[in-house]
Amino acid sequence: MNAPSRTATDPYEPRQQSVALVDDDRNILTAVSIGLQAEGFATRVYTDGETALKALIENPPDLAIFDIKMPRMDGLELLQALRAHSALPVIFLTSKDEEPDEALGLAMGADDYITKPFSQRLLVARIRAILRRSEFARSQTGDAAPHETPETIARGRLELDPARHQVTWAGQPVSLTVTEFLILEALAARPGVVKSRNQLLDAAYSEDVFVDDRTIDSHIKRLRRKFRAVDPDFGAIETLYGAGYSFADA
Repeated sequence: MNAPSRTATDPYEPRQQSVALVDDDRNILTAVSIGLQAEGFATRVYTDGETALKALIENPPDLAIFDIKMPRMDGLELLQALRAHSALPVIFLTSKDEEPDEALGLAMGADDYITKPFSQRLLVARIRAILRRSEFARSQTGDAAPHETPETIARGRLELDPARHQVTWAGQPVSLTVTEFLILEALAARPGVVKSRNQLLDAAYSEDVFVDDRTIDSHIKRLRRKFRAVDPDFGAIETLYGAGYSFADA
């Protein structure tokens, strides 16, 4: 007896993950899009930031890749505008002479960056690592077995719900990227314990993603800025110079 064929709406069929590409270089868009489609991703391409912003807000993909240098609205401006509406995972494509932009992009909430020229294998590995973290963070409590459901972490005025990827400070919501959330979770899980940059990298990045440990500094600055937007006196993330960071349970 033949097995019934599956349709696009079959609940057992794995959902195809989508990646949006934003770059004014059509050759790069075409090459990267074809490569990602060969790896099973659905892709959308945009040649300017303004058009992309509207589409990313109205119909968000699973992840977006931005070139930094674009006319009219560059990648940094696009990320800044997007972060006012969404914590969508974002990877930057940068040139070797754009190191200050890389640091700024991470400080603004980008999840990763890749320097041109890059290999397709590296790009796919980074995408999959970020999507794994993102899927876990967005997973709902009802989707996991009881013993697998992460518990809500309450530390003073902080409340962090890993199952729903929700964070509040003194009752006020704080929107975090996946990487920022995982760093904060690692710190808040053991208040007062100093975590080194390498330990925080291990918590926030997969083993197949390699970034400089100073990347953590940019994420910490971004976290502090976001919390101070709702509480100017926020000081729960403390620095122990030469050692790392800790969370003060106050």
